[in-house]
Amino acid sequence: MPRMLDVSDDVRAEIGDEEADRLLAGENAPGSYDCTSCRTPGDSEQERTSTVLFIGDETAVLAFAHATCLPSQVVQVTEEQLQGAVRSIHPDSVPAQAAPEQAVLGVTSGLVLINGELHPALVVEPTGPIVRPGSTDIGDDFLPLLIEQGFMPVTELSSVPPVLHGWSVLLAMGQLHAVLQPGTGGGSSVAWWQAHQALQVTESWRAAANKHQQVLLFAAPVGAIGRQPREDLLRDALDKAAANGKLVAAAMPLAGT
Repeated sequence: MPRMLDVSDDVRAEIGDEEADRLLAGENAPGSYDCTSCRTPGDSEQERTSTVLFIGDETAVLAFAHATCLPSQVVQVTEEQLQGAVRSIHPDSVPAQAAPEQAVLGVTSGLVLINGELHPALVVEPTGPIVRPGSTDIGDDFLPLLIEQGFMPVTELSSVPPVLHGWSVLLAMGQLHAVLQPGTGGGSSVAWWQAHQALQVTESWRAAANKHQQVLLFAAPVGAIGRQPREDLLRDALDKAAANGKLVAAAMPLAGT
């Protein structure tokens, strides 16, 4: 039986024409598989299946997903994150040495009520001031930098922010992995924020994300939101940051489920 595989140009460029042709011919492709996004079984002989190539610093892993969950694509991840994915597929794998913590952006997920409807949201707040590359200033350029990227200032949470084209939120293996931004020169998407360890999201958050097929991303400078333990407290902090002119936002398409 022919495999119903999708191999994107980006994936083909990484794995080579010979390997891509072998996959399409069914030589190396699995019949049945567990979808790397929703974690339920799939069958490449019965339904369209995407090849998803996860690339770390030293390792690459080819995974498979329902085409309805993820398009065929290349996803840049940290080596530690990739080794974690490998261990979930091959539990007896030797763990890689942990990479040092490099993240400077804290991310919280929650549901935000706008015009009577719940929307899945990510709230991003740095752990310290963000300055422009090469700048000697001691101020905080986080919001101006994001506004230059297309984020919109928010003074109140009364409407859904506009979609920021070229950006997306990646859910894979049922967890939150990254916020992707356009690559330079029209190349593949690159991670603007990447989970040091894939983040769990609630079933209600995933359900809202699947319903809207987009995620709202709110960003505030260090100290404006804080780590709020409940969604009502998170909303209060968002409203306060907006009223103080310390909040920007954008809607981003959902990649994965």
